[in-house]
Amino acid sequence: MENAASARKSQAGATTARWFGTAGIASIGLIIGGYLLGDGLLRAKEAERSVTVRGLAERDVTADLATWTISYSASSQNLGEAQGKVRRDTARIEEFFRGLGFPETALQPTGANVSSYTNDGVTTYTVRQRMALRSGDIGRAQKAVAQQFDLVGQGVFLEEGSGMSYTFTGLNAIKPEMVAEATRDARASAQQFAEDSGAHVGAIKDATQGYFSIEARDGDGGGWGTSDSPYKKVRVVTTVNFSLD
Repeated sequence: MENAASARKSQAGATTARWFGTAGIASIGLIIGGYLLGDGLLRAKEAERSVTVRGLAERDVTADLATWTISYSASSQNLGEAQGKVRRDTARIEEFFRGLGFPETALQPTGANVSSYTNDGVTTYTVRQRMALRSGDIGRAQKAVAQQFDLVGQGVFLEEGSGMSYTFTGLNAIKPEMVAEATRDARASAQQFAEDSGAHVGAIKDATQGYFSIEARDGDGGGWGTSDSPYKKVRVVTTVNFSLD
């Protein structure tokens, strides 16, 4: 009898010990889990402390390439006469640019075509010729545009669409500096926001470089015979996400 009672007592003690052990492990697990959860929420909250701003950079530049497509035509009921008129106009155009100091290689023919229509049994032929000027001498190109009516005065019929275009080809050389400038502008905006909210601007979390645009500096520079302006404005906007400390 005593042995049986002792065995039951020993078994009960072992069960109690196992229960306390299990409870202890569970308590430790809850403590560790609570710490990790709290630490994770804290880190998530810190990660949310950021500001996204935009930075702008602009730069005035002058075009370094001028291109002028010159389209002219002559019409006649005699195809030979129309062709002869276009040949004479071509010679006048070549002389015009030669007189302005352009090398012969700056002006090249780019195409020609002949069309015709018949009205009351009479056929009229139109011969069109296109020449293209390409030059890096912007000042000389502007002078040519200013004097283009000299050609009109010589009987050269310049068709609609004949105009000078100016291009800035040095974008790649100024891109890094402009991106850095736009980033500094973005940081200045972020700093103002941080001061207003009692925080400090930290590192860049991520950034997006905007599209570089090149437009006429003063309006569109348009007008008959002048399709563009050599004075350009390069612009870029970057979007930057800064962390806040």
